Amino acid sequence: MTKRLHKVLGKLLGTAILAAAAATTPAAMAAYPDKPVKLVVPFPPGGNIDATARIVASGLSDALGQTVVVENRAGAGGLVGSESVARAAPDGYTMLLASTGALATLKALNPEATLSPERDLVSAGPISRAPLVLVVSPKVPARSLAEFIAYARSQPGKLTFGTAGVGTAAHLTGEYFQKQSGTKLLHVPYKGSSLAVADLLGGHVDLTFDQLASTLPQIRAGKLKALGVTTAQRTSVMPDLPTLAEGGLPGFEAATTTGLMFPKGTPPEVLTHINAALQKTLARESTAKQLRELGADVQTGAAGDFDKTLRAETTKWEQVIRDAGVTAPR
Repeated sequence: MTKRLHKVLGKLLGTAILAAAAATTPAAMAAYPDKPVKLVVPFPPGGNIDATARIVASGLSDALGQTVVVENRAGAGGLVGSESVARAAPDGYTMLLASTGALATLKALNPEATLSPERDLVSAGPISRAPLVLVVSPKVPARSLAEFIAYARSQPGKLTFGTAGVGTAAHLTGEYFQKQSGTKLLHVPYKGSSLAVADLLGGHVDLTFDQLASTLPQIRAGKLKALGVTTAQRTSVMPDLPTLAEGGLPGFEAATTTGLMFPKGTPPEVLTHINAALQKTLARESTAKQLRELGADVQTGAAGDFDKTLRAETTKWEQVIRDAGVTAPR
């Protein structure tokens, strides 16, 4: 190779390095975002994750001065949409409405999945935290968690718990509950939580773990009995309802935390900028009210806090899945 060619290549390389550096300079960041930002929801429209995304997108649009466009990319339990974000350019214009319910169990339930959240995604901060609620049929002779545990222990394998399907949050919470409480329940998977709740109301199954927002009307009407929420702290949605930890299972905690994630390699300045906009959004009482209506409480934090939560939840639920021998349905 000639000296002249070396010189030309050197100049080209230097120009490329300078251009890359300029993309993350304060001057460049001052203009970010200068076009709409896409927020991918890895589930169909209509669910709680989708609703959370639309609440957050509205607030972020105001805080950023640019439209945040929600795009639903459903499939494979959240894998399709999550992978699309991981493969996107790390320029700050594609983000994911992530949930621990989908990502923390990903590898354990889908060993063939190529996506690794820790390797491929990075967080801009948490959004909300939602419990499940343990609800039982009125025919179950228990008015408290302690009474229910005693009743379940007296007839192992006879009480049925309905869920939205194998590997869902309700199913895994039920498996975790059995281990922590020393009970043995019979799992009855349905094709959706609404079907499980319908059979619970009809007395065909004995209990379920479900989103509080979905069962609150039946609880208040006395059609279902709520024995406790699964978060470590009580929820503002129903503050008089004790936690399962308070009711007799110290340390019990199961919840879905949502957050914003970007492709790995996204500049830290972008993550900090988005986190500041997210904090403004979550500080609004209107945002908190809308999230409460979904059965969730605001969860604020720094850009990397959701990463930490996801790592801890992944370790926990992978152990639950191994202990219970849960495999994803084929």
